Amino acid sequence: MTVLQAIILGIVQGLTEFIPISSSGHLVLVPHFLGWHFAGPQVFVFDVLVQWGTLFAVFVYFWHDLVNISRSFFRSLFKGRPFAEHDACLGWYLILATIPAVVVGLLFKDKIETAFNSAQASGFCLLLTAVLLVVAEKVGHRNRRMEELSWWDALWIGLSQVLALLPGVSRSGSTIAGGMTRHFDRSSAARFSFLMSVPVMLGAGILALDDLFHLPGMDGLLLPLLVGFFTAMVAGYIAIRWLIAYLSHHSLYIFAIYCTVLGMLVIMVG
Repeated sequence: MTVLQAIILGIVQGLTEFIPISSSGHLVLVPHFLGWHFAGPQVFVFDVLVQWGTLFAVFVYFWHDLVNISRSFFRSLFKGRPFAEHDACLGWYLILATIPAVVVGLLFKDKIETAFNSAQASGFCLLLTAVLLVVAEKVGHRNRRMEELSWWDALWIGLSQVLALLPGVSRSGSTIAGGMTRHFDRSSAARFSFLMSVPVMLGAGILALDDLFHLPGMDGLLLPLLVGFFTAMVAGYIAIRWLIAYLSHHSLYIFAIYCTVLGMLVIMVG
């Protein structure tokens, strides 16, 4: 993998991690259409670790929210009243929402890695993303805000996130759709989706570190990883700011159309 390839893939990752059009799918499709060929383990490690760039984008954008949640979580815990404050409850909800994807990801890690090498699988999963976005718009009443989040809402959104383990199913799309089917407004669903990306991407990155250290030719991958990391961080921050503003006044249909067109193109081209 060259530095230029890492820059392009970092931009793709940063923009598509939060815009609901599937970062994993695009990280499979872009190399496929550009004729880039990488070893399967190398692709998976790069994809996961470059997500840390977008993770840092979340840290920067939601810094105050994350600090308040952490302080309230530990303060309430030490007081023996773990659910006494809203921000403390939000911390527990983020943990709860993370559990389903972690369990499924650990149980089916090898099969998920294999799926990342299939462009056509990404095409079908892009169509699934489109369906999720349309269903969310049709079903959701959009009359709830994040302050009304319950443990069942968090678990439901966490179950939605399991679908995003497949390449082509957007993590932000599936979780935003999950929130909207629980009748949260688009911006609140997006904010919780972005916050719950922190434990998921952090955990996936830590697991990928072990794969990185056992990867043949690791030294040659370090520079592209660093370049991809910083590129994804900048692109991710821009994507977060833009999407939250966009969803305040617009629907998800444009992203559903994009996923449908791209998915059909991938399937037809093969």
